Formats: sequence, C-alpha cells, structure tokens
Amino acid sequence: MIVLDLKDKRPLYLQVIDGIEDLVLKGVLKPNEQLPSVRNLAMELSINPNTIQRAYLELEKRGTTYSIQGKGSFINEDFERLTSAKKEILLTEVDSLVEQAITLEMKEEELHDAISVSYQRHQSGQKKEGDPK
Repeated sequence: MIVLDLKDKRPLYLQVIDGIEDLVLKGVLKPNEQLPSVRNLAMELSINPNTIQRAYLELEKRGTTYSIQGKGSFINEDFERLTSAKKEILLTEVDSLVEQAITLEMKEEELHDAISVSYQRHQSGQKKEGDPK
C-alpha cells in the first residue's frame, strides 16, 4: 500500500513513485504484474489523476514499468537495475551523513553505533518513539 505524507516536502508524484518502487523491491509487486489504473489509484489515494499519470510516466522513463497501449502499466522484469539505482542513492546519502557527522565533530564509532541500533530496530520492525504509526 502506498502512503502519502502531506507534510513531506517532496511532490506527491515522487511519493507515489517511491511507494511503487518500494513495493517492487519488497516483492509485493511482482514482475509483469499490472499496476492499478490511473483513475483507480487516484481514487484510492484521494489525489488528482494527473499526479498518478505523471508518476506512471516517470516510472516508465526509469525502466521500473512498461506500458501496453489499451491495457495499462506493468512492472518491468529487470528490477535488479532498480535495486542498483536505489543503492547508489543510499550510498550518496550515507556520504552526506558522514560529512555532516564530521562537521559536528561526531566520533566515527558514535555514528557507527547509531547506525547499528537503527538498522537492528528496522530489521526487527520496531518503531522509534515518536515515529508515526
């Protein structure tokens, strides 16, 4: 299920893209599986169909989906490329995080410990205090 956060600074169409890509990476959406129609997903998420259309077009540009005229959009079989792209983004974010930690004079082991705790918490499915449900 795709969850939109109206407090998120990212545009809704990017949140839809991330939601669909996350569902693919988690195996909820399988290769060659058809996505909901633009209209149905727009109704389900209570947003403008043009927003869904924009997300679907971007997903196709990225190679996450393909479309068949008159039939709809489908998940591409080659989601290893998607995994690689997401890892690249993550590594860039980690680099930025390390740079910020150095600026704040945070010790390497302190950052490492914080990452380990967070990783274990997320792996076990626990929420941090104050996280939305």
